[in-house]
Amino acid sequence: MRITVIEHEAGAGPGYLERWLAPSCEVVRPYLGEPVPSRAADGLIVLGGETAAWEDERSPWLPATRDLLRRSVEEGTPTLAICLGAQLLTMALGGAVGRGADGLEVGACEVVALPAAASDRLFSGVETAVAVQFHQDVMTRLPEGAVPLMTGSPYPNQGYRVGESAWAVQFHPEATPEIFTSWAADSGLETAEELIAEVKRAEAALVATWRPVVQAFGEVVKAAAR
Repeated sequence: MRITVIEHEAGAGPGYLERWLAPSCEVVRPYLGEPVPSRAADGLIVLGGETAAWEDERSPWLPATRDLLRRSVEEGTPTLAICLGAQLLTMALGGAVGRGADGLEVGACEVVALPAAASDRLFSGVETAVAVQFHQDVMTRLPEGAVPLMTGSPYPNQGYRVGESAWAVQFHPEATPEIFTSWAADSGLETAEELIAEVKRAEAALVATWRPVVQAFGEVVKAAAR
């Protein structure tokens, strides 16, 4: 099993995913000049980053990433899109993304499973859970045919599935406390130390909730590869 991982910046790497899916992740770093492939391997993960999903001039590989996401959905390649990745997937499939009216959502925040999650191959074990958040852009309209799976406040579109094997999440299941610490420390937020402490306290709950989800994605990739 080989999973193509698109990393948008050095500070927003695969984190837990490399442990939970090892040794399957093949990381592509377009910010270092590595080309975004036209097709993924057996599976595709697109990570987050500071760039807005529409800022093609700032990150000129975004159009190719949206094309890759669109093609992966069309061809049934198992796909997991995270934060910026989720917003890119949403745009690629005709949904809408914009700046969140309620500002930055950051820290260890509550997300809640919607009814469709109960029968989903990834989210069937999730109910109300804590997740790492760090975003100010949001998915304002989901693509046609998307199945909402997770919600939250103030931003309701926290996770969805499109087709049988593509998932998007606004939060960061991959973010370790160390990764979040680097984000918060560089943010200039007055509450950074408090937010870092909250995420560190939540580490056991984060791992308990999101490791099974990520590993379930790995099983979907394995099944597709066979």
